[in-house]
Amino acid sequence: MKFVTAKRQGTSFVGVLSAQNEVIHLQMAEQAMGEESTLPHSLMECIALGDAFVDKVQEIVTWSEKQRAADYVYPLASVQLLAPIPRPLKNIFCVGKNYVDHALELGSADDIPEHLMLFSKAPTTVTGHESLVLRHAHVTEELDYEGELAVVIGKKGKGIKEEEALDYVFGYTIINDITARDLQQRHKQFLLGKSLDTSCPMGPWIVHKSLIPNPNRLHIETKVNGEIRQKANTEQFIFSVETIISTISQGMTLEPGDIIATGTPAGVGKGMKPPRFLQSGDIVEITIEKIGTLRNRIGE
Repeated sequence: MKFVTAKRQGTSFVGVLSAQNEVIHLQMAEQAMGEESTLPHSLMECIALGDAFVDKVQEIVTWSEKQRAADYVYPLASVQLLAPIPRPLKNIFCVGKNYVDHALELGSADDIPEHLMLFSKAPTTVTGHESLVLRHAHVTEELDYEGELAVVIGKKGKGIKEEEALDYVFGYTIINDITARDLQQRHKQFLLGKSLDTSCPMGPWIVHKSLIPNPNRLHIETKVNGEIRQKANTEQFIFSVETIISTISQGMTLEPGDIIATGTPAGVGKGMKPPRFLQSGDIVEITIEKIGTLRNRIGE
């Protein structure tokens, strides 16, 4: 199942993508079944319901597919896809230098981490598929892209064992960890350079973990204006998804709706010779196997 947060006629709703590539409005479909509405208004709250939410959605989808016509099923092109979780409750956890080649392109062998390297992006960075990413020319001359697989946590956990880590996952999505490299270097830390408004495009949906049994073996590709810049596979991770979840959780509680970006492969603009940073009008497309494509244009 692919879960979305979408907007139609000015109203946002939680939906699921059908086999016919249509969006089912879950609350409206539940009501059409003649049942009392039990689903929350936000995907964050739905995720917190755990398996009960997934079971209910499966019931709704099965029932909806038997109906000839329904006013709660929309063509995908007729809705605006927002970020699946438009406003996370916490900063987004981000793993740095999780591919050897990326560590090397921005430094040397000394920059290959022995332990998990972690930073975060503010919740205000999040924006959706096909939304405009602000150029922020007044504060940065070095806006860069980073295509990444993101993990969405599905249940509360602390001190999670690696062998049990995937049990705590709800699903997976795509993130563009847009970075102001000059701010990052100037301030000697990551937060400002990583937290400009709209610098975390996310989406287009969350794919339930049942469709991705092994997140450590997915093709990932980033294009800028149609040119392939990044091409790799998550099997090249230094730290697997299981290791990342376990490490973060040892002294910190992970909760439903928490988002973890797992790191970017080589091919960022900063690593090119000469560097090639994002400019107004550029189109960035990130494609990850079994998930889809996240696309955004850089604004003025």
